[in-house]
Amino acid sequence: MLNRAWRVNAPLTATGLLMAGVLAASAVGLLIDPRVITGVPIWLKPAKFAISIGVYVATVVWVFTYLAAWTKTRAFVGWVTALTMIVEMVVILAQVSRGTSSHFNTSTALNATLWSTMGLAILVQTIASVGLAVAIWRARFADRAMGWAFKLGLTLSILGASSGSLMTAPTAAQLETMRAGGRPVAVGAHTVGAPDGGPGLTGTGWSTEHGDLRVPHFLGLHGFQALPLLVLAARRRKWSERQNVRLIAAAAASYLLLFAVLLAEALRGYSIARPDGTTLVALGAWAMLSVAVGVFALAPGARDSRPAH
Repeated sequence: MLNRAWRVNAPLTATGLLMAGVLAASAVGLLIDPRVITGVPIWLKPAKFAISIGVYVATVVWVFTYLAAWTKTRAFVGWVTALTMIVEMVVILAQVSRGTSSHFNTSTALNATLWSTMGLAILVQTIASVGLAVAIWRARFADRAMGWAFKLGLTLSILGASSGSLMTAPTAAQLETMRAGGRPVAVGAHTVGAPDGGPGLTGTGWSTEHGDLRVPHFLGLHGFQALPLLVLAARRRKWSERQNVRLIAAAAASYLLLFAVLLAEALRGYSIARPDGTTLVALGAWAMLSVAVGVFALAPGARDSRPAH
């Protein structure tokens, strides 16, 4: 599999291997380095980003196996994705080595420059993902269900990535500092309703007391993996191709609705660990609608008698 991945796209495969090394080093750091930044172990961020980047580049390589004719697109997306992801990780590791935060850090000119560099890399990467989405939407897939999973999954992923821009807006306290002529130590935040660094969920750091925009951001980003994996799972059930396509459409709609519910919850300042009544009602409605649409999608019809191969 590694040899095949290297033949499909060497820059992305090398990036994935590099992230595996970063993850291993971060795991050691979590064990031996007691430093903490914004309430979480200092090596947690590079570990999480190494996993996320590794999973993303592996997914893109997988998609490339379906886009054999799109040689220029694969070359462009492969190199841009590899370079921007590496830049992002280099900034994170540089700030870890300096004992400070990477995201939103404007406390000094150097920190602000590094944060701006990371933000620019993220923007370029998002543009590259849009280019990949255009290719996927225009390509023809022999496996229609997998084609729709990639199309809808990457669209959800781009939406999830774009929600990260909400984190870069200055908070009320930061705006007040700027209006007073001061320089805030950070511009932007993950948390809604409180400064970053409060109590968080183990392993993620998501706030357990206030809204946290990382929750919908995470969910949206990984639609690109969730829907194709659902296709692989559906194949084991021997449903027809038509049923599988309808299932992916239903799953994408459910995924988008859940993303919207979690985004609204975070923006209103409520933690995923302590949802308010409005969120619970919305989650209940989402669950019922998802089950109903899923049952409808899998209902056999006149053209569904032959199982998918």
